[in-house]
Amino acid sequence: MASFRIVCLRLVLFAGAALLPLVSLPQWAVAATNPPQPSAGPRRPASVPDNYVITPFGYFHPSCVQALAKGEQLLADGRIQYADGTSSSHAAVCGYVRFSRSGQIISSPGEQGQRTAQSPEVNGWVENAEVLTNSPTVAYGAILAAWTVPPPPERNDEQVLYFFPGLEDSNDVQSILQPVLGWFYGQWTINSWNCCLNGVATNSGLVNVSPGDHIYGSVTSTCPAGTVTCATWNVLTVDLDTGQSTTLANTPSNGQSFNWAFGGVLEAYYIDSCKDYPRDHSLRFDYVNLFDENLKVIPHPDWSGYLDTQDTPQCHYGVRSTGHTVTVDY
Repeated sequence: MASFRIVCLRLVLFAGAALLPLVSLPQWAVAATNPPQPSAGPRRPASVPDNYVITPFGYFHPSCVQALAKGEQLLADGRIQYADGTSSSHAAVCGYVRFSRSGQIISSPGEQGQRTAQSPEVNGWVENAEVLTNSPTVAYGAILAAWTVPPPPERNDEQVLYFFPGLEDSNDVQSILQPVLGWFYGQWTINSWNCCLNGVATNSGLVNVSPGDHIYGSVTSTCPAGTVTCATWNVLTVDLDTGQSTTLANTPSNGQSFNWAFGGVLEAYYIDSCKDYPRDHSLRFDYVNLFDENLKVIPHPDWSGYLDTQDTPQCHYGVRSTGHTVTVDY
């Protein structure tokens, strides 16, 4: 098992094949499952209907969240291509509003909520490290990271936690691509996300993981070097200890140029106590490799930190970063 982890890390982090990180997994790798997203529950903001679910993008009506099965792909028009090559007859379109973590409406049916590079808190993120190209015509070609599943929180207050790196377009957020580690219902899980074509949040299906497991996540362009606006991307999340992976392959970008990168993000819901966070008080994203549009590693990304200083409790939040590591404290 250890040798498999080493081989995978070499392949996806250091070799030229890192930009196509759909690594070959052993025969014992288990396919992703599709349990439901966590319910908004009785502790949701008053504005959020009781049948909504929690995602890394806020509160959604469950009909606006779709999980793809193994071998399925999301097409550019929003339809699903099945593993046998056939496609759904029509694209899913969300007919319900979406809410932020605080309960604010951030999109109308079928539309993406407005965000700016100066206000990532609209998504309810607690803290993150980010960097911009500062130009709509200069984009990133990939982001890769590895991290370890932390121990469970000391308390169970029905909290929901998400940790992830990712890519966005700061000028026109249509697709948010990210490999995600989540905690809810007393279990750590991983899956890959693309939000929100036609207002729908699409994921690759949940895989259960355990504390101490080594996670690799990547968002990579499928286009040749020099492409500013690539039509499709691969989003991969894999547990290097078990070989289980959950992937969005050739997922559409909806015409965006990804000029906004996140080396590490913490998003949290229903935090009553600092003990609602994992016991080790920080999560470090290692081997954070950000690539430019020419598919060259950026040696020293100028990460800047964002902290939510308004919500309570304040749990010693902090963001620490070097060129290739990002640590979020809690």
